[in-house]
Amino acid sequence: MNYFAVFDVGGSAIKYSLMNEVGEFIEKASVPTPCEGLDEFIRVIDSLVKEFQQKQEIKGIALSMPGAVNVEKGHIEGASAIPFIHGPNIKEILEKQTGLTVELENDANCAGLAEGWIGAAKDVRDYICIVIGTGIGGALVIDKKIRHGHHLHGGEFGFMIMEDYLNQPLGESWSALGATGALVRLMAKRKGMDPSTLNGKKVFELADEGDEEVNDEIEKFIKRLAVGILNLQYAIDPEKILIGGAISSREDLVNRINEKLSQMKTDVHRLSIKVEKCQFGNDSNLIGALYHFLQRH
Repeated sequence: MNYFAVFDVGGSAIKYSLMNEVGEFIEKASVPTPCEGLDEFIRVIDSLVKEFQQKQEIKGIALSMPGAVNVEKGHIEGASAIPFIHGPNIKEILEKQTGLTVELENDANCAGLAEGWIGAAKDVRDYICIVIGTGIGGALVIDKKIRHGHHLHGGEFGFMIMEDYLNQPLGESWSALGATGALVRLMAKRKGMDPSTLNGKKVFELADEGDEEVNDEIEKFIKRLAVGILNLQYAIDPEKILIGGAISSREDLVNRINEKLSQMKTDVHRLSIKVEKCQFGNDSNLIGALYHFLQRH
């Protein structure tokens, strides 16, 4: 059995795990993401790898990273909550530091790969994974491989323009209207509340208590999600569409989206479109990062 050091790098924490080649967790923990800069980041990763090497022979390092990851060259384009990772060749630096093979992939793409390997999309070749959070991201998977796109923006579904495009140059994007962050912002504005006092869970709790204004805003939120999903189905026509992100843990969310999609079926829009919930939660990026490594080796 081969073993790997796997990392999920986020803005506030680095989740890390010792995993075997079939995706099983041997150990799992987390540390705060260093804010001092790249040198400290590399030192932290290297020290954690060395801890694993005291227990098992490590065959490689797999990382889930924010930003537009160039998996071929090893650097990260775009921007994220960790500015110092953008620009330097993370792959080359870590390989030189550790002496091990290193592979890295975008975090949303890792979440999608996890589902295709041993999750909700393991039985299909083509699918998309939509991650709903502060914004909307995701993964576009064709023949079990991530479609990165020419500008490394494949799967960045949240940039789709959804409304108000006649009245302003760019209009309102799907992230600005259909993400959990958007629901919180719009609800806070409607109720005259401080957005920092709300989150997606609290908004749905208010709805469960019968608040009509909140229920009306959630109804718009569901419709906007359904419209974006319908557009993606007709543009890409995948075998499956999966929903992820913390809000997907609401048991009724997928059902309500599917009800709305069913209502949108017409003589013109004839496809029977349904979404499913992603199988993995906080572990998805780790599982997908490992699968990405295995795919490349």
